[in-house]
Amino acid sequence: MRWRLLLKPGWLGLTLVVFAFAVTCYTLLAPWQFHRDAERETRNAAVQASFTEQARPLPQVLPDGQAPGQGTEWRRVFIEGTYLPDAEVIARLRTVQGEPAFEVLTPMRTTGGQMVLIDRGYVRPDNRTRVPPYAAPPGGTVRVEARVRADETDPQGRQAFSDDSTGGRLHSYAVDSRTVARATGLDIRPGYFQLAQGQPGVLGPLPLPQLDAGPYFSYALQWLAFGTMAVLGWLYFTVRELKPGGALSADRPRGERRKSVAELLAEDEDDEDAENDAEHTDGGDGSAAVAPSRPGGTGR
Repeated sequence: MRWRLLLKPGWLGLTLVVFAFAVTCYTLLAPWQFHRDAERETRNAAVQASFTEQARPLPQVLPDGQAPGQGTEWRRVFIEGTYLPDAEVIARLRTVQGEPAFEVLTPMRTTGGQMVLIDRGYVRPDNRTRVPPYAAPPGGTVRVEARVRADETDPQGRQAFSDDSTGGRLHSYAVDSRTVARATGLDIRPGYFQLAQGQPGVLGPLPLPQLDAGPYFSYALQWLAFGTMAVLGWLYFTVRELKPGGALSADRPRGERRKSVAELLAEDEDDEDAENDAEHTDGGDGSAAVAPSRPGGTGR
């Protein structure tokens, strides 16, 4: 039976590669893009809702030290407390509106006794790419409005540090309350709070994310299409090669090599040249062409 030809090692290897790629598209790559699209929609909805809802006291939005989640991130809260500038940490390697920046993270002790991390906004590097002088937070008890944010995570797990290059200030690679807590020894609650414009202690207010859907949904459809095309292509070539004369066919004479596309095109060009030569020889009308007589000859 011809189907036994599909058990050849070369074809089995090709089949394995094609179906492994298709399965990866269906079960990993496309779902990953769908998940990112769902996350973007959730974020956009939360940011949009924060424009119209009223700010509420922090304990009402995140009671009992609850960590921010999809249902609470970007919500507006009021926090009353005292800044702790001695425990300030600088988030480095940031980008704000396409340009490099530092973000200033200052812990605050609330009037309820909790420690929260306030993102006071950004400052631009000086001409030596270092943190420039910036305004200290106000002293005493202040009341600020901020948006709830979930902690970032540094993929490399780097801790906050200070050395000569930082001027003795603590620097971190992520805006993460856990990193600041370990570096300062403070018991900071999960998440951080991004100051709104015009609030006490704010520097350069961080812009809100753009509310665009992003390319993730179209990317997911593309991966589904790639997986489907791979399977259909495998099916097409399988049927073609099983036909008489195909590379897998047992009807092919032993030792006969299948011609390449370049060889087939070269043969077509040779056939066309041979036809053109024949037309010139026949005179183009089927009659033999008469050779011209030599100058001064008798015509014989």
